[in-house]
Amino acid sequence: MNYNTRFAVPRNIGGMIEELFQRGFNAFDNDEDKTDVAVNIREDDKGYELQLVAPGLCKEDFKINLDRNVLTISFDAKPEGEPQLGSRWLRHEYRARSFKRSFTLNEKIDTSSVNARYVDGILQLTLPKKEDTQSKPQEISVG
Repeated sequence: MNYNTRFAVPRNIGGMIEELFQRGFNAFDNDEDKTDVAVNIREDDKGYELQLVAPGLCKEDFKINLDRNVLTISFDAKPEGEPQLGSRWLRHEYRARSFKRSFTLNEKIDTSSVNARYVDGILQLTLPKKEDTQSKPQEISVG
């Protein structure tokens, strides 16, 4: 194991901490697939907005399914080809990675009205709440 002589800390401690952090939060996901994409979920009176960070993709790259109140968003990365003829990689630090995230929707969401759009590297899903179908209490006078 390599040690940093100044602090005597293993060099890969950051990776170990990151792995522990990820494992802790992955327990809240519905599946054990790759979950290395950031997601924000916001609620207001009309519904929920789910934002998934996925830069560099096209809207056609996403696969979004809703089955039995489980919303699944995925992307399957294709193998990258070799550099064009006459060129070579000097540095190749990022690649598109496959991912799959699943979310269980509650009975408050109108699943027939879910919509999605992809803007500036963020996939945004709108999950509207169902109209309140329960009648409101009212006073009835006796005549």
